[in-house]
Amino acid sequence: MNIQNLDKLAALITRERDTLLARWREHVRQLPSAKHLDIPTLNDHVPVLLDELATAFRLVSDATIPEALLEGSPPVHGRQRHQDGFDIVEVVAEYNILRGCIHDLAESNGLSLSGKAFHILNRVLDEAIGLAVQTFATEGALEVQRRREEYLALVAHDLRTPLNAISLAGGVLELKLLSGGSGSPEVAKMLKTLQRNVQNLNSLVDNVLKENAHLQTEAGVKLERRVLDLWPLVEALIHDLNPVAGTGSTALINNIPDELTAYADASLLRRVFQNLVANAIKHTARGEVVIGARETQAAGAIECWVTDNGAGIPEDRLKSIFDKFETGPQKADGIGLGLAIVKTFVEAHGGQVTVESTERVGTTFRFTLPSRAEG
Repeated sequence: MNIQNLDKLAALITRERDTLLARWREHVRQLPSAKHLDIPTLNDHVPVLLDELATAFRLVSDATIPEALLEGSPPVHGRQRHQDGFDIVEVVAEYNILRGCIHDLAESNGLSLSGKAFHILNRVLDEAIGLAVQTFATEGALEVQRRREEYLALVAHDLRTPLNAISLAGGVLELKLLSGGSGSPEVAKMLKTLQRNVQNLNSLVDNVLKENAHLQTEAGVKLERRVLDLWPLVEALIHDLNPVAGTGSTALINNIPDELTAYADASLLRRVFQNLVANAIKHTARGEVVIGARETQAAGAIECWVTDNGAGIPEDRLKSIFDKFETGPQKADGIGLGLAIVKTFVEAHGGQVTVESTERVGTTFRFTLPSRAEG
């Protein structure tokens, strides 16, 4: 194919770009991930890619053309398609669909894509495919890594409360044995070993949290739901958290009706209550923390709450209270994951969590759950 025909191809692609894009979108929308995308999102960088291809035809070069492949456009496309939910096969398919549409356009206008034109078309599109696919694969690997790191951070955070309970219970037991004179040297030694190992575990947890303080994505949460009784779940948690509550200085009250059930993941629901109750204890030095629940007017739903009469939350912090790494100024040692965990787990169940608070009066956290399986 001579230079004149290459120029004609370049002019044809430029002139018919919108028509070419419309035909390409018609075919690409048959891909599952593309069906519901609006036109700007679906187009992404493809209009620019057509301009790059026209430039490549005009320049008639076998070498890579810096201006024909704008820096970053295929990688940006790969990132966008990863966000759009495409799989890697669909990313390759949409470029090959574009290749076919260009062939059809050329032939319908009496131009044959062969020889030099064929090589230029394949070079431009294959390089774009390679860069986009590479970025898509990198984004997928980074997401897996981020989710693993975040899951580790969430688990490490939740270990803090039971470890504190064990440490405080061990300290109370040691004081009682020593003050009563009934403790043997062996028992005292075992208690000190227990405390030392709890401190070591706390140090390990702190290190995990510090190393994962850069996390930015939501964790993928897998639910194992069943119908469960709420009262005994909360009662067992209160028993475990009593040492943290100061064995009496802060009263933990279970006001959940005996017969009330929820359809939830028992492990995650316990962690939701654990974070909310532990948070309430921190801000209620002397007072009470009440855990309650009731059926709502919405079919198949229940509302749970944890309320305290503690220090309360300043109004300017309420909007960001569930954000990751958000923590009160007086809690400089906290990493601010507790309430973010609550929000993530509640929303994974299809519920919502809210907060109401007045300084020096108290705080109430409420969240909703299904009471039974749908259908």
